[in-house]
Amino acid sequence: MPSEPAPSTNESTFLLSALRENIRLDGRALDAYRPISLTFGSEYGTADVRLGKTRVLAKIACEVTTPYPDRKFDGIFTINTELSPLGSPAFEVGRQDTTELLLSRVLEKTIRRSGALDTESLCIVAGQKCFHLKATLHVLDHDGNLVDASCLALVAALLHFRRQDIEVKGEDVTIFDVREREPIRLTIQHRPFCVSFSYYHNGEVMVQDATLLEEQCRQGEVVVSMNRFGEVAQIAKYGGAPVDGLSVLSCTTAALERVKGFDRMVTEALKADEARRDEGGLMAELSAENERPTGSMLVGSEN
Repeated sequence: MPSEPAPSTNESTFLLSALRENIRLDGRALDAYRPISLTFGSEYGTADVRLGKTRVLAKIACEVTTPYPDRKFDGIFTINTELSPLGSPAFEVGRQDTTELLLSRVLEKTIRRSGALDTESLCIVAGQKCFHLKATLHVLDHDGNLVDASCLALVAALLHFRRQDIEVKGEDVTIFDVREREPIRLTIQHRPFCVSFSYYHNGEVMVQDATLLEEQCRQGEVVVSMNRFGEVAQIAKYGGAPVDGLSVLSCTTAALERVKGFDRMVTEALKADEARRDEGGLMAELSAENERPTGSMLVGSEN
């Protein structure tokens, strides 16, 4: 089975020695993130996140289907992760490894189980028709911290997505094209983000936004999921020596400041994208069509 080349003994020893001195190999502080960029595609629901050399593309799709029998008043929301050899030689097509399994589990708890998306708003006709929202995450480059980058991309894509407007008359459902009616935003109840902490030396040293090399040398990981109001969706710990309660508390405090930064970034990116679309998008086109040549009307009135 393909796998990432393991760091040599010299590499791991050097990295751990540097971390004991609160030094990272790329010169960052222990709580510093690599440069982050967020861009949206031409289609609604497409978000591209770059975190250093790590890159994740999130895409939202929607279709009409039948709701689950035990969820007659809810729509369907699913999250899929695509880890292909394009992102890393450790990923293999058609085989789910530990990285993909943990990533899917964290995103499921952070976004879907926390009620970030109001699935009742996806219901069209109770027990008969609903929207099925499919979120797919494509890992294009993997250099560590897939969880934070993927969660950021997924939340941004959900906020950016627009579904088609509908009209229900009895059991007849009409789905309008985007040219007929303006598409509808999703009902997002809160915006949870993930902040990952890698720990070393039995929890004495903790770093944020670990690179791939730092992940390969760490003893364990703590993932905190919360929104900008400090409401915790989950705290997960994977592997390694136990981490005391005080360290977990400090992680949640540091995560809150990071989450507020993520939230501001998404808000600013959405405003910039909306302004860009209004310049030459549908609203500008409709405004141009509604304009009338006032000069010719005056000439006609004089005749």
